[in-house]
Amino acid sequence: MNHKVLIVSPHFPPINAPDHQRVRMSLPYFEEFGWEPHILTVRSDCVEGIQDPILAKTIPSNIPVTYTGAIPLRQTRLIGMGSLGLRSFPYLLRAGDRLLGLQKFDLVYFSTTIFITMALGHRWYRRFRIPYILDFQDPWLSDYYKYTDTTPPGGRFKYGFSQLQAKLLEPRAMSKVSHVISVSPAYPKTLQQRYPHLQPKQFTILPFGAPESDFKKLPSLNIQQNIFNPNDGKRHWVYVGRGGDDMALAVRTLFLSIQSERRHNSKLWQSVQLHFVGTSYALGNQAVKTIEPIAQELDVADLVTEYPHRIPYFEALQVLIDSDAILLIGSDDPSYTASKLYPCILARKPILAIFHHESSVVDILQRCQAGQAVTFTSSNQPEDLLSEMVAQINWLLSMPKGFQPKTNWLAFQPYTDREMTRQQCAVFDRSLANL
Repeated sequence: MNHKVLIVSPHFPPINAPDHQRVRMSLPYFEEFGWEPHILTVRSDCVEGIQDPILAKTIPSNIPVTYTGAIPLRQTRLIGMGSLGLRSFPYLLRAGDRLLGLQKFDLVYFSTTIFITMALGHRWYRRFRIPYILDFQDPWLSDYYKYTDTTPPGGRFKYGFSQLQAKLLEPRAMSKVSHVISVSPAYPKTLQQRYPHLQPKQFTILPFGAPESDFKKLPSLNIQQNIFNPNDGKRHWVYVGRGGDDMALAVRTLFLSIQSERRHNSKLWQSVQLHFVGTSYALGNQAVKTIEPIAQELDVADLVTEYPHRIPYFEALQVLIDSDAILLIGSDDPSYTASKLYPCILARKPILAIFHHESSVVDILQRCQAGQAVTFTSSNQPEDLLSEMVAQINWLLSMPKGFQPKTNWLAFQPYTDREMTRQQCAVFDRSLANL
C-alpha cells in the first residue's frame, strides 16, 4: 500500500517557474517508489508569471491537485505588497487544514522558494502530528547581499522585508522539521550551525533531476523559438537563466576575453552572436538588463543581445537545441547551483561554464565529460582568468557546426529525473521510519 504525501508548491503549471521543477519532474515516478502525491498550489490567475499551457500538459492526469486563491494583487499593490507568499498564506492554511483533517496523509513536503509557506509545516505538525520535509532550492535567511554589498533581486527594501520574515519564521519552521533536502551542500552547513538541534542525518543533498522526458517530448511539440534564426549561417552561443550583480565577475571575464581575442582576429568574430535569455525575474517594463551594460563597457555590445524577459519552458529548451554552443554563467556565491545545468547537457551542445570553483556544477560537468569549465575564487578579478578564458573561447570557436560532445551518459545516469525521484522517496521513507 502506497503512502500519501501532500506537496505544497504555490507555483505550479501552467505558470512557468523554476521552483516547481523538482515536483513536476518527480510526479510521473512517485507511485513507482511507493508514494501517492497530492498537490496544494495557488490558482494560476492569482500568480504573476508566464502562462505556459504546454507545460501544464506534462502533469499526469491522475495526480490530484487542490487549487487555492490569493488576495488580489491589485488590492495589495496599493500598500506596496505583491508577494505571492503573503497573498496566498491564509488560503493555503485553510486548504491545508481541510485536506489534512479529511484525508489520511503520511507526510507534508514543501518544495518552493515561496519560503513563508514553510511555516505551515510547524502548524500542521502540532495540529495533526504529520511530519514535514523542507526542500531548500535557495537559502531562506541569508546575509549574502549584505556582506557582498550587492543589490538583491527586487531591490533592497523588498529583500529586506523578506529577510525580516525569514528571521521570524525560519526558526519556527526548522524547530520540528523531520528532514531537509537541499540542492547545495552549503545550505545544510549553515542550517546546522544556526540550529544545533538538527543532526547531519536529517539533511540530504539532492540536485534537481535532468528532464529527460521533456527532451523526448520536444520534437513532437514543433516548438519555434523566436530568439534567433539557427539557419542564418552564424554561430549562436546562448545562455538561458537569470542575471544579476553576483554574476558580473563571470560575465566580465567572458566579455574581456572576447574583447582581447577580437583585436587579433576581428573577422573570425563577425559570425558570432551571443544571446542571454530570461535574465530578469521581473515582468513587463520592470525587467532590467544586467548583461548588455557590461558588454557595452567592454566594447563587445555588437555581439551581445540580452532578452531579460522569461520565455516559455519548452521554447527555452528549443533555444538550447538550436544553439551552436551553450554558456553557463555562475554566481560569485560558492553555494549557487544552477538547475539549468542538466537541460544544457541533454541539449548535446558544446558547453562552456564560468563558475565558482566550489560549485557542484563544476564537478558534475567534469564527471560527465559534457563540457569545459573556467573556475574562479571569491578573490579573483577578470584579468586573473584571461589566459584560461581565451583558451576556452578559442576551443568553442574551433568546434564545427553540429558538434556533439562525447558525454559520459553512464556518469550522467545518477542525475536523471527518475533517479532523483527514487532518492527523494527514500528520504520520505526514512522520515516515516524515524517517527
